[in-house]
Amino acid sequence: MSATKTFLHVGCGGKRKEQTTRGFNTPEWRELRLDIDPAVQPDIVASMLDMSALADASVDALFSSHNLEHLYAHEVPIALKEFWRVLKPDGFAVITCPDAQSVAELVAADKLLEPCYTSPAGPIAPIDILWGHRASLARGNHYMAHKVGFTQKSLTALLHVAGFATVAALRRGAPHFDLWLLASKAPRDEAAMRGLATAHFPQGGQR
Repeated sequence: MSATKTFLHVGCGGKRKEQTTRGFNTPEWRELRLDIDPAVQPDIVASMLDMSALADASVDALFSSHNLEHLYAHEVPIALKEFWRVLKPDGFAVITCPDAQSVAELVAADKLLEPCYTSPAGPIAPIDILWGHRASLARGNHYMAHKVGFTQKSLTALLHVAGFATVAALRRGAPHFDLWLLASKAPRDEAAMRGLATAHFPQGGQR
């Protein structure tokens, strides 16, 4: 079966279709990779703040993993509006980023510097999740800095302001400390959103 739909992989880095979601990792979907760094060999070199290389309503879906927290707060609405713009009328976006609320619970317990999970890059503490991976920043990779944070409520509100009609969210605490949001450009009923969430959200968490 040949690919019939296109999803835009925003801020792809070195990742490919196989590292997005179960739903996108099928023959039905064609991946279009976009990144600001030409070294990762994206299909499109661009910032998520200006995706003018893509026409309005040109992709069926969009995937953004751990990109938005690298923007300043005032830039987030610009990026989300760009996400909305490039999606077709019946398109949807899948967005994941750190969950500031669950990380803040660790900070409130005075565990700012205590490892809360181990990643391929080594132990990760709340300070790394909130402000960026310290070891990467120390090596001069300032793109890794986090400049804003989100809770489920705050990011859902921003997506609605950007024009998305229906939003579903998944909040995962330890050991993931992340948010997953599914934002539909057009109104969708609960059954339709649940179907998309089943295909694109990881298993487990609090809806």
